[in-house]
Amino acid sequence: MAKNNQSDIVIVGGGAVGSALARLLVRQGRHRVTLIDANQFSRDPHSHPGFDARVIALAKRTEQALTELGVDLKKAFATPIEHILVSDQGFIGQTRLHASDYQLKSFGQVVGIQALGQQLFPAGMPQLSVLENVTVDEVNQSADSIELQLSNGSTITAGLLVLADGGRSELADKLNFKRSSEDYGQSALIANVQLSEPHDGWAHERFTPNGPLALLPFAEDDSSDYANCYSLVWTLSHYEAEAALAWPQAQFISRLQQQIGYRHGLINKVGSRHSYPLVLNQIREFTGHRCVVVGNGAQALHPIAGQGFNLGLRDVLALADILEGATDPGAFAVLNQYRQSRVKDKAATIGLTDGLVRLFSNRYAPLVAGRNAGLLAMEFCDGLSQKFVRQTMGFGQ
Repeated sequence: MAKNNQSDIVIVGGGAVGSALARLLVRQGRHRVTLIDANQFSRDPHSHPGFDARVIALAKRTEQALTELGVDLKKAFATPIEHILVSDQGFIGQTRLHASDYQLKSFGQVVGIQALGQQLFPAGMPQLSVLENVTVDEVNQSADSIELQLSNGSTITAGLLVLADGGRSELADKLNFKRSSEDYGQSALIANVQLSEPHDGWAHERFTPNGPLALLPFAEDDSSDYANCYSLVWTLSHYEAEAALAWPQAQFISRLQQQIGYRHGLINKVGSRHSYPLVLNQIREFTGHRCVVVGNGAQALHPIAGQGFNLGLRDVLALADILEGATDPGAFAVLNQYRQSRVKDKAATIGLTDGLVRLFSNRYAPLVAGRNAGLLAMEFCDGLSQKFVRQTMGFGQ
């Protein structure tokens, strides 16, 4: 690599959001694009820490966008969500949603993020410059450009820097992006679970006194063995999650069966368990001088409604759309247009997610009664359920 390099747009972070943006911009063919990542992962995207053991639910708009980008979701063994059951443990309130009622084949797809990364990584694109095992040591901003000093001793000058390097971005801190953080006091325990009955395209969100629990229909390959498999996301206190990770298999199955009941049949087996803390992180002013933060770096959400990656992808869809017509991608007017285009969607989605966490993790009797009434209202009031569905599918704004 030469000592001094020029690019129109530099993307830092080659995870799902950064890779998607790179593919979008290269497809447009308007700008020179460079993708920088601290990891060596082009030969095996599975090795990238952003493509870990998590499973994500792709909202309908996300599914459509990835398909348009040339991502083959079938090769990622995506499993459609055709029905959703939302219930509150120990109470009558529940809501059933059916994709067919909205003239849809599915609400979205469930996919392992490792399998998605294999399909999403922008390999074989000669228009894209990819720098691996490289970090940004220093950033110098001037009126008409931004210069990056890289760990390999070289520099790169660009019109726009996009930070897609996740919620722990040191680079965002260096650029003085102010992050607010709120610890929910919870951890998400994740595992793959096999039950005795087929899932038939049903996703389940169950609210318990400890916090929400989700079962998403999921397959790791295209065999029929996965017709009765789910991805589990179980929200617990930090202490409870740590204890649950250490439970013997039989004890874990027994405790989980108590939480989900027998609607889905008996739990046959549970795969390896992992957990991670749940925090609401957000940068309210997510644009700066010739730089912008997207994806989890801009907002890291509780998984209660499965909106994190979907919101992040809507970030890059909006940004790419605006950049397509921009002569100077880092100009104030361009980034201001992007900021204005994202404020409502971000506020609505973050508000929905945060509100659900607080509502369904609260044991205060009047709130319990109110939320059950709300679930029943959604069951029988088409207008309420349509509004909820549109927001969670990515079409709320």
